[in-house]
Amino acid sequence: MGLLVVGSVALDMVETPFGKTEKEVLGGSAVFFSAAASLLEKVRIVGVVGRDYPMAELKRLAERGIDLAGVTVIDGESFRWAGKYSFDLSSRETLETRLGVFASFRPTIPAEWRDSRFVFLGNIDPELQLDVLNQVEKPQFVACDTMNYWIQGKRTALLKLLERVDCLMVNDAEIRELSGDWHIHRAARWVIARGPKYVVIKQGEHGAILVGEGKTFYVPAFPLEEVYDPTGAGDAFAGGFMARLKRSGSLTNASLRLAMVYGSAMGSFAVERFSVQRFLEITDVDVAARVKAYRDLVHFEPDQA
Repeated sequence: MGLLVVGSVALDMVETPFGKTEKEVLGGSAVFFSAAASLLEKVRIVGVVGRDYPMAELKRLAERGIDLAGVTVIDGESFRWAGKYSFDLSSRETLETRLGVFASFRPTIPAEWRDSRFVFLGNIDPELQLDVLNQVEKPQFVACDTMNYWIQGKRTALLKLLERVDCLMVNDAEIRELSGDWHIHRAARWVIARGPKYVVIKQGEHGAILVGEGKTFYVPAFPLEEVYDPTGAGDAFAGGFMARLKRSGSLTNASLRLAMVYGSAMGSFAVERFSVQRFLEITDVDVAARVKAYRDLVHFEPDQA
């Protein structure tokens, strides 16, 4: 019973103040999620690509424990995105979006994967996310992502989705728009009142917050000296978070807090290179070392005076 992710499999062209890709590189929510999660657990990925997709590059990830049996290759052009980031990396300009075959994506979960216990619904139409939930059997924990486009255009479907998921993962701007409340803690409680047990609010360089009923946990962003590309960092966070929960097999407060640290660690690795390159360079030993560094970063002894 594995870890399942459903989302986009794309090709990106990215420019930041610190460099740019010279050619199209692997991108998409499902790809970043899987690249991070596979350092901890085996991953099942469902997505769609055109026949122009560089499958040989994607299969490099398969060697690390990613099952690509759910990636459908069909006639047409693959999903492409190009963007340029500002100097502080907090805002970006989309230069081009070509949905290609992704525009008609209708996720089909292979029969042998419908027993997946941990499920992540990447940033796709909430109606499709609901359809995925109709295909999986008794998942233990479901998390989903969304964005302003769906909040504005598919609000009714998104609210129905919230009734069926355990965790919503969004950034601070998205949760403010969804709830209509500028205060992110009140906004999180607004979401929890509509179904999810937990909300994870991603705040980029300011870290991430886990909010549950009567509990809050904050994990800072890891202090990095080299940052190249924030694309996919949120999906890498989700990959680390979900994979750590899958590994623990429990949903205790301690397990959720540790999953937040693993998510933040994976997000920090993602920004150190373009695309998923950093995940091809590191091992579980590197992940464990960064998690330990996180513990050292926030640990303190109570004042005994």
